[in-house]
Amino acid sequence: MLRQRILTAIVLLLIVAGAVTASTPWPMLALLTLMAGCALWEWLRLVWPHPLARGCAAVVFVCALGVASRLLVDGHAGLDLLFLRVILPLALLFWVFAAPFMVVRAQVPARCPAPGLALAGGVTLAATWYALAWIFLRHGAAALISLWALIWCADIAAYFTGRALGRHKLAPRVSPGKTWEGAAGGVLAATLWLLATAAWWPGSYGALLAPRTGWAALVLIGLVLAAWSILGDLFESLLKRRAGVKDSSQLLPGHGGVYDRIDAVLPVAPAAIFLLLIG
Repeated sequence: MLRQRILTAIVLLLIVAGAVTASTPWPMLALLTLMAGCALWEWLRLVWPHPLARGCAAVVFVCALGVASRLLVDGHAGLDLLFLRVILPLALLFWVFAAPFMVVRAQVPARCPAPGLALAGGVTLAATWYALAWIFLRHGAAALISLWALIWCADIAAYFTGRALGRHKLAPRVSPGKTWEGAAGGVLAATLWLLATAAWWPGSYGALLAPRTGWAALVLIGLVLAAWSILGDLFESLLKRRAGVKDSSQLLPGHGGVYDRIDAVLPVAPAAIFLLLIG
């Protein structure tokens, strides 16, 4: 299992490296589109009991993002208006209100039907796709990779801190393995990463924010983004427990599904783009 996990990680890193260093933005846009489409299909597997419907929905979603990629590259004002005025705010509202409510209660309310959860997945993943694609096209690979790395720092540090120091359960009814100590370690590591990259990595996400916000506000932003990444992880855990599965799929050998790998990105990406826009 460990060997399989390492091999899959190497392949994924090579694919990302190839997309980042390509001479056109299309490989990265294709990768983001495929990532979002696979994650949506997995989200639907957790909430929607109709295999044909969720497969068709995922295909339509990928086709729509393909068209949106062309419009985004061309700087189509209508597309930006749709995402900035409608889809991104809806996604943020979901992560600010609906998702925390469900995680705290450790259940999806009975009055929230499968189609509603499916729609929430489409909105949040569309917002994630747009935010990551927009950051890449407008600010370059350094901004995108450093933002991803912030989430990786939070995840890795939370895991090791939790194993070493974890005593108090964070959300035992949702994800029994997570602890408050691990969460604190993840938040601290991600915040330090944001501050460090702001200081020494020109073009990174932190470096873009620092002149707009100042260092004190940058610390607060790091704390909030890292905490929100944990929320994304907990919400997926809630959906998996509700569906009675361990992984969202087996698309990535040794890692589970694509959604398993990007669950923490979903709340962070929409917030990240808004911070750049309002700064």
